Amino acid sequence: MGENIGAAARAMWNFGLDRMRLVSPRDGWPNPKAVAMASGAGRLLDEAQLVEDVDAAVADTSFVFATTARSREMTKPVYTPEAAMKLAAEKIAGGERVAVLFGPERAGLENDDVARANAIINVPVNPQFASLNLAQCVLLVGYEWMRQQSDVAPVQEGLGDTQWASRDEIAKLAEHYEERMEEAGFFFPEHKAANMRRNLRNFWSRMPLTQADIRMMHGVMRQMVRWKDRG
Repeated sequence: MGENIGAAARAMWNFGLDRMRLVSPRDGWPNPKAVAMASGAGRLLDEAQLVEDVDAAVADTSFVFATTARSREMTKPVYTPEAAMKLAAEKIAGGERVAVLFGPERAGLENDDVARANAIINVPVNPQFASLNLAQCVLLVGYEWMRQQSDVAPVQEGLGDTQWASRDEIAKLAEHYEERMEEAGFFFPEHKAANMRRNLRNFWSRMPLTQADIRMMHGVMRQMVRWKDRG
């Protein structure tokens, strides 16, 4: 379907892949429905190579992955998308040309197509519903390819327009609260005061505070003191 080809192109371009080869598209080529689904990835479709068969599509490559969810009676290594793209990155770095073969959504790749591949990519999915949309499969492989190309931290803190508070800023906040709480008679009885102060310092130091948090907490205490004085 033209829509699937367009969505696959969009998924490829999301992750920096722009060399598409089409094997006998069902609805002919070019296809306006593919262009509509590709959104901003139209250039990729303009440059896509149209070939008659799988042999022509992979003729100039040295290693081919075939994507399939079904078990085949073939002796081939089976990779997850992550492991496959790690191997692809290694081979490409060594000067090889690597291709990933996707089949039509209705029935997937034929056995003869898989026979032309060096290895299989199998996505771990629900065994009761293993059928993936073509573009979804392209997206998964593209995502794993991008992970091999960039060092992205698994967790990033979104700080907005602030920064993490320094130890000195946290210490000054702790002093501010201790002073006001001392005036309020919080540290009582006397023989427990030292331990209470230590616990309060530990409370502030173990929290991941930003500079905006520090300013807000200073403001909270100042406003509470003003409110008390008005009474």
